[in-house]
Amino acid sequence: MPATCKSDLIAVTQREFDKLMTLASPLEAEGAMQKDSDGVSIKDVIAHRAHWIDLFRAWYHDGQAGKPVFFPAEGFKWNELPRYNSELRARQAGLSWSDALVQLETAHGHLLHLIESLDEDALYGGPMKGAKNAWTTGRWAEAAGPSHYRSAQKFIRQRLKAVA
Repeated sequence: MPATCKSDLIAVTQREFDKLMTLASPLEAEGAMQKDSDGVSIKDVIAHRAHWIDLFRAWYHDGQAGKPVFFPAEGFKWNELPRYNSELRARQAGLSWSDALVQLETAHGHLLHLIESLDEDALYGGPMKGAKNAWTTGRWAEAAGPSHYRSAQKFIRQRLKAVA
């Protein structure tokens, strides 16, 4: 069930991040960089999560500034996410495991700072500006952070089980 208030959003964001880092941070670079049969590594998933937090923050700030908000990104529609994610993996191909972890930690810090800087009304009082749907800023923040953290945890557990 999605968070419906600031304190719950902060709590779930930190809790899911901590769980993800408990799984990810002990991993050695060799294993984290190994691609699965779909060509995706744990490093790719971690870097992807950091990127999507940055996308959310850009959507929020563009909406607040009255600029056009491109979902998921300029030139892409939601049904083109596989292509977008593939291109993102190609752009992040040279990223090291340690850099991916740092990017996620940094993005998480920025996400928490944004959430903490907003009041209840800004988070849950109505649709996020520029989003063109009914989702609140808090709901978008949860999708970019805790929800993505949970799916990354699941991916890592499956990968670790597959190589065990």
